[in-house]
Amino acid sequence: MFGDGLESESAMTNGFKTNGRPYLHKLRYYWRDGGPVVTDVTIALCFAIWIVEVALRRFAPNGFVLMIGYGSFQPPLATRMPWTWLTSMFLHAPSVFHVLFNMMTLLVVGPYLERLMGHWNFLALYIACGLGGAAGMEVYCRLSGDWMLSAYGASGALFGLFAAVLVVFRRTGQDIRTMVVWMAINFAMPFFDHAVAWQAHVGGFVTGLALTWLLVNGFRPLRAWSLGKRMLVYGLAVAIILAGIIVWCVPVQSTLL
Repeated sequence: MFGDGLESESAMTNGFKTNGRPYLHKLRYYWRDGGPVVTDVTIALCFAIWIVEVALRRFAPNGFVLMIGYGSFQPPLATRMPWTWLTSMFLHAPSVFHVLFNMMTLLVVGPYLERLMGHWNFLALYIACGLGGAAGMEVYCRLSGDWMLSAYGASGALFGLFAAVLVVFRRTGQDIRTMVVWMAINFAMPFFDHAVAWQAHVGGFVTGLALTWLLVNGFRPLRAWSLGKRMLVYGLAVAIILAGIIVWCVPVQSTLL
């Protein structure tokens, strides 16, 4: 369905040098065999960052405040702190349940999509969905006038992956009822926990839905292209649109700062 995504990603490892190190040798074949390398690294990175957060909160509170302040996505400061569009995806609340639930979810959907799409294409999808979550927050603030919001966590990216799986299941004729129920439960969470940034969920979901639909269907002249080339074209288009959405909010932000 996605064409030669996995095969082309495997071919990219031909120049990988192990230098006689067993763990690099294993990693090479894990990568080439379609193992969920990106998923595993993302999970490990999120847990590592969370451990740093917890340590700072316990032993250096000021450092914790700086880490959250300069790493979380804050809509009024989005254009002044553009790195937070990315860094906010890897931060989580000090409570272990936030990072644990998100990483368990990634462990469920990540390997399936990564094997299907290939490592780099999956990474591009994940980042695009995270950016979509940030754009969702920005749109809500612009329309509602409520700028006293901030967000961090992988939920926006994860909801985009939910949407991607939904598109794939529909295309391949698989039963989507279980996935729909799972997504409904997650979408309902803000009704029980008002601290949940549902705006990021919606933004990530819409982004994942649109980008995956383009990859699977897209414009007819591009359908014969490799998955990597289609991701480059459609991914860049989506990124430009998301950046435009955030820039669209600049006039409102400029009156607040």
